[in-house]
Amino acid sequence: MCGITGWVSFDSDLTRERETVDAMTATMACRGPDDSGTWVNRHVALGHRRLAIIDLPGGRQPMSVPTPGGEVVMVYSGETYNFSELRAELTGLGHRFRTGSDTEVVLHGYLEWGEAVADHLNGMYAFAIWDAREAKLVMIRDRMGIKPFYYYPTADGVLFGSEPKAILANPRVRKVVDLDGLRELIAFTKAPGWSLWHGMSEVEPGTIVRVDAEGVHTRTYWKLPARQHTDDQETTVGRVRELLTDIVERQLVADVPRCVLLSGGLDSSAVTGLAAASLDEQLRTFSVDFLGQEENFQPDEMRGTPDSPFVRDVARLVGSAHQDVMLDPGALTDPAARRAVITARDIPAGLGDLDISLYLLFKAIRAESTVALSGESADEVFGGYRWFHDGRARDADTFPWLAFQSGFFDRLSPLRRDVVEKMDMESYVADQYAAAVASVEHVDGESELEGRMRTVCHLHLTRFVRMLLDRKDRASMAVGLEVRVPFCDHRLVEYVYNTPWSLKTFDGREKSLLRHAAKHVLPQSVVDRVKSPYPSTQDPGYAAALQQQAKEVLAEHDSPVFGVMERSWLTEAVERDPAKITMQERAGLDRALDLYHWFDLYRPELRLTS
Repeated sequence: MCGITGWVSFDSDLTRERETVDAMTATMACRGPDDSGTWVNRHVALGHRRLAIIDLPGGRQPMSVPTPGGEVVMVYSGETYNFSELRAELTGLGHRFRTGSDTEVVLHGYLEWGEAVADHLNGMYAFAIWDAREAKLVMIRDRMGIKPFYYYPTADGVLFGSEPKAILANPRVRKVVDLDGLRELIAFTKAPGWSLWHGMSEVEPGTIVRVDAEGVHTRTYWKLPARQHTDDQETTVGRVRELLTDIVERQLVADVPRCVLLSGGLDSSAVTGLAAASLDEQLRTFSVDFLGQEENFQPDEMRGTPDSPFVRDVARLVGSAHQDVMLDPGALTDPAARRAVITARDIPAGLGDLDISLYLLFKAIRAESTVALSGESADEVFGGYRWFHDGRARDADTFPWLAFQSGFFDRLSPLRRDVVEKMDMESYVADQYAAAVASVEHVDGESELEGRMRTVCHLHLTRFVRMLLDRKDRASMAVGLEVRVPFCDHRLVEYVYNTPWSLKTFDGREKSLLRHAAKHVLPQSVVDRVKSPYPSTQDPGYAAALQQQAKEVLAEHDSPVFGVMERSWLTEAVERDPAKITMQERAGLDRALDLYHWFDLYRPELRLTS
């Protein structure tokens, strides 16, 4: 896993821009702490930062292959889990390899199949290839959007990078944020191709972007297929078990220390159990918790039980070398940690301790391991969230996660009223929802309920999961940790997506298929456990610390954040009794502080006209 960046300019001589290319590449240093490389030609410049995972000495980039028609050069981020099979196939077709890296396999795959190489890959990846034979740049992103990838068309070419910061490091790019950027930041709908920064877009998952002298061209090479499911319950459970076993085995391949993120929930416990069964060595596991949380835990609307007892049950069953990463309020409220998270994500996400604790967990793990497997995305694939099973949210004429907890997702509270009026969020969310539903393909003979649940699953697999995958990647790669997501293997996603809702819930509970497919490697306590989301601190000291920091923001009368944030709202928030502050008010303080630090770090130019 690495960081990539580049610049194509058909009208300029980029050999004179090495300093800028180096600066763009340097922004990816956290993603690739092990090595750095650039390749600069007259109209093309490619930059790469490497996190060495497979073939440590042999996978240096940019990687190139000379051909009679011109050089073919690639910068690659990610992992291709079927690279051994592809290497054997390509060897049989006459290709010769100099290294043992998956990077070289992908590059030779492009030489053999062209852009159709994407159809052959199983993995998480974002890569760019400059093909001098046709004077074109080809950018390809994995099917589910696990690896981030952004591009910025220019008058004579394109800029690209794993993260916006690489593109923003080019002085030709203005840090402009307009109403469309702000709308999606607040909306939580993950509009396709969205970037906060005006003029910048994501390479959408499952998409190929080609840039040549004629302009920018996009093509979708993969989308969720709609198929009839004919397997019975026993066969379906068996197939899910077979796929998961193969996926976890593939994703454990690495030449560096690896581990599993263990929360004590069904998803991470399943990955842990399968990984332990696959390895000939003791598995390492890590979890996050908050000082005093287990002893003082109070059940709430989202979390009925603390994680720790279930974590211990799993670690005991599989015999893992387990480590709890214990966080105290001081770590969670440290402004430096908040700024590190904002810098990692390039946006003021406003998720507070949820983001900060994840970043601190990854930072602690990185001291021990370089690769971690995660249970991320199982809820989207198998239908685990509570709103999947809530009729009101499920049938609402909007995104189910917005309908389920409208108070939690009221992200407008710190903003100025005039800004809110210009944003017209109700219309924006309605338009996004209509577009998302229109993209769903159905199969003949579906009942009304099955058709609706296919739509709900599609929304999660093409919208909701992409937000969480981006959060996971940016927080982990900010500390040079590669996090792999077995539940995003496209073979599993396609298979489970097409199973009827009646099969997904055949035992009357959430994630029936996963529970029964993995119960042979799980303790009974986890098999019986009800879904519980990622932990959040319950310490009232957290809110008190936010209030104190917000007072310091209020003291800065000329801060640019007050161009979008309501000063009176913040004034009222800091005067409340911290012991009585609601979760919604606490979330508003987190959003306000994120906005303040984001303005300070990025100095954006706002364009808030309709």
